[in-house]
Amino acid sequence: MTQQQIEKDKFKIVGGNHEATEKLADKSVSFWKEVFLRFSHNKLAIIGIIILIVVILMAIFVPILSQYKASDQLGVYNAPPSAQFWFGTDDLGRDIFVRIWEGARISLFIGIAAAIIDLIIGVIWGSISGLSGGRVDNIMMRIADVLTAVPYLLVVIVLLVVMQPGLFPMIIALSITGWINMARIVRGEVLSIKNQEYVLAARTLGASTGHLIIKHLVPNALGAILVTMTLTIPSAIFTESFLSYLGLGVPAPTASWGTMASDGNKAIANAPWRLIFPAVFISLTIFAFNAVGDGLRDALDPKLRK
Repeated sequence: MTQQQIEKDKFKIVGGNHEATEKLADKSVSFWKEVFLRFSHNKLAIIGIIILIVVILMAIFVPILSQYKASDQLGVYNAPPSAQFWFGTDDLGRDIFVRIWEGARISLFIGIAAAIIDLIIGVIWGSISGLSGGRVDNIMMRIADVLTAVPYLLVVIVLLVVMQPGLFPMIIALSITGWINMARIVRGEVLSIKNQEYVLAARTLGASTGHLIIKHLVPNALGAILVTMTLTIPSAIFTESFLSYLGLGVPAPTASWGTMASDGNKAIANAPWRLIFPAVFISLTIFAFNAVGDGLRDALDPKLRK
C-alpha cells in the first residue's frame, strides 16, 4: 500500500477530546500564573502559608476580643495551662495566651519593618551600583564589603547599647547592615538584564536612572527580591528574639516573644510553660516564613536562572 493510499482517518487521535486538547494548547500561561501553579503544588509552602495566616489573624483579633489585656495582673501567679488560662499565667499573674498574641504583633512588626527597610535600601543601592558599573559600582560594593566584614550581631548589640533598647532602635539596628544581602542580589539581577535591548533602547531615548530602575530593572528582578524579603523576615524575628532573650530587646511591660522567652527561662524549673509557648511560636513562625520563601524560590527557579 502506497503513501497515497493511506486514509487520513488512520491518523486520528485515539481517545480524549481533540477540541479540548487544542484549546488547552492554545492557552498561554503567564509567568506569574505559572509561578502560582508551581507554588500551589509545594505542600510545605502551603502549610507555611496556613501557619502565617493563623498567626497573623490571632495576633490581630485575640488582644481585641479577649476579656483580659496583656498587662492585666489577675492575681493568679504561675498558674499552669487550664480551661480558664489556656497557656497559664506568669509570675505577675498575666495571661500568657493574650501576651503571646500581643507579642506576636511586636515580633512580626519588627521583622516586617526591618525587611521593608532592607528592601528599600538594598534595591536602591544594588540598582544604582549595577546600572552605573565601572568605578561607581566598585566603590559602592567595596563599602558593602567593609560593612559585611563587621560581625552582624556585634553591630546590632553595640547600636542597641548606644541607643538604649526599644522598638524602633531595634528596627534601626537590624537594618544597619541587613540591606547588604538584598543589594548584592539586586545588583546581580541588574547586571544580568541591563544590557537587554529594551533597557538599552530606554537609555537611548533619554530615560533617567530612576525611570530605568522603577520601570524596567526592579520589575524584572522582582522574583529574587520577593524571595530575599521573605527569607529576611524570619531572620529579623530570630535576631529580635535572641537579643530580647539577652535583655536587649523591647523593654517591659511591652511583650514580645523574645522577652517572654527570657522571662520564662528564669522560671523553667517551676513553670516551664512560660518558656515553651513563646519558643514554640518563634519556631513555628520562622519555619513558616522559611517554607514560604523556599517554595517561592522553587517556583521562581526558571526565572532566577536566567
